[in-house]
Order: sequence, then structure tokens, then C-alpha cells
Amino acid sequence: MPIVNNVTRFLDSHKINYTAHELPVEKLGALEAAQILNAPEAQVFKTIVTVREKGKPVLAVIPGPHVVDLKLLASFLGEKKVSLPTQNEAERITGLQAGGISPLALINKGFQVVMDADCESYETIYISGGQRGLNIQLRVADLVKLVNAKIGKISKV
Repeated sequence: MPIVNNVTRFLDSHKINYTAHELPVEKLGALEAAQILNAPEAQVFKTIVTVREKGKPVLAVIPGPHVVDLKLLASFLGEKKVSLPTQNEAERITGLQAGGISPLALINKGFQVVMDADCESYETIYISGGQRGLNIQLRVADLVKLVNAKIGKISKV
């Protein structure tokens, strides 16, 4: 029986085509998930919580092999500086476990979402389904629209 959670119910209610993939429930990185999914590493995106000096945190959605470039992200946002919280702080900020943080699970929670421009290289990408052990493959255009994402070059290899 496939995993059903708030993310899959939300996607179903908005009639979004997606494929849910069950993974082991331990914390996996995007590269480990790509191996299990038999997908290109750069097509499996991870969500990185970043904190600005004032205002709500930003979710940076970047390709698995990349790291968020805090200077590029700050510049894109028009901020002086953004920083990375600890894993515990990211979990507290989002209410989700690391390995399960997803912009789809945080819709209407006030988070700004910025997706790395590399997402435009793919019709579909894989992202966390809002909990460990669930990955969602969906069209980039659907994700951008659902989470009101901005797209910019915010990461590096």
C-alpha cells in the first residue's frame, strides 16, 4: 500500500500528476536517494533551510550533488546575508525531520521557496514527500506553481 500523507493528499486534491516512491525510513541524503530511485543524482533535489537576518526562513531547493551558495542566495533575495541553521534548528523551524523537509509539506506556512535554476533542465524532478521514506517525482512546472517558487542560480557543485 503506497504511503499517504498530507503531501500526497494535497497533490491529489489539486489533480497534480506525481509518482510516490517509498524509500528506507532512515535519514537519506539526496545522493543516496538517487541511487535507490535509479535516477540521475542531479535530478534528485534536496531542500535546505536557510535563515535571513529578519523575516521567515527560506527553503532553497537544489540538486543533490550541489551545496547552497549562501552569497548567491542572499544576492538573489536582496539580503545582506543568509545562514544555515543546525539540523536541530532546521527541524524546529519547519516541524519536519531532516530527510523529510519538503516545500510541499510547508505550503501556506510562510516560507519563501527558491529553486536552483538547474531545475529547468528537467521536466520532472524528485523531492522529499514531507517525511523520511517518501520521495515524490513531479513536473517542475507544477512544483514551481504550487509552492510559488522563484528560480535562480543559488548553488554550486
